[in-house]
Amino acid sequence: MIPPIASQFVAGETPAAAFDHIRETNEDGVKVILNLLGEHYDNRAEADQDTATYLQLVRDIGNTDLDACVSVKPSQIGLDAGDDVFRENFRAIAEAGDQHDVFVWCDMEDHTTTDVTLDAFEEFAREFEGGIGLCVQANLKRTKDDLRRLVDVPGKIRLVKGAYDEPREVAYKEKSEVDAAYREYLEFMFEQFEGGIAVGSHDPAMIEFARELHDEYGTDFEVQMLMGVREDAQRELVADGYEVWQYAPYGGKWFSYFYRRVRERKENALFALRAVVGQ
Repeated sequence: MIPPIASQFVAGETPAAAFDHIRETNEDGVKVILNLLGEHYDNRAEADQDTATYLQLVRDIGNTDLDACVSVKPSQIGLDAGDDVFRENFRAIAEAGDQHDVFVWCDMEDHTTTDVTLDAFEEFAREFEGGIGLCVQANLKRTKDDLRRLVDVPGKIRLVKGAYDEPREVAYKEKSEVDAAYREYLEFMFEQFEGGIAVGSHDPAMIEFARELHDEYGTDFEVQMLMGVREDAQRELVADGYEVWQYAPYGGKWFSYFYRRVRERKENALFALRAVVGQ
């Protein structure tokens, strides 16, 4: 059983509990990106098992009127077992999403996985005519070049600051550097992309910057935040007319996710503390 503090960040242990969370969240006008917890499977059996779960989730969402989609991690669906395993399973999920009209996101993991993830995304985004999205990380120094590559690729791109502890030679380490890169990349996206921009941030300054860029360029965007983090702000943005998606993980592997989410950034720990004390 998930303790109350963790249940603020995790949508239960079962698909039924996760779907209850989707219904409750949709009532506030917030849409849900559902993620089955799990990652870094080095054998195909585990990767195939979670892939099968995602295929069922896509079918189940497609048979409802819920505002929801799914998000997968490359290492969860086979990357650590081989590039071919990841590509095969990712394609199966993307194909199911296309068949059932359910959007499929692919998260980005550490920098060693960037190339294979980008290659798979670009291929499948074109094959399934934009029904999938990809996360890119502002802390990686290569991201500007990656965004240039993605300008003409159908689908959506979620820009996040990045949470992995990457080497200094490939990533910005100082918060000020990451913030500056995030602003630069966000402006590039609003200027160059025709739409499909997802602002993956809890930072009020970045969300306000996105609003200003929208006013300047007219490019459509959505805001994505984590379950349990600034949920009042999520509802306020909906009330202001913005499209908001909440990233909601679920499943039995909740403890490691909760622990990492609180530890990975000081601001997340602060948000968790505020959630506990109700402020």
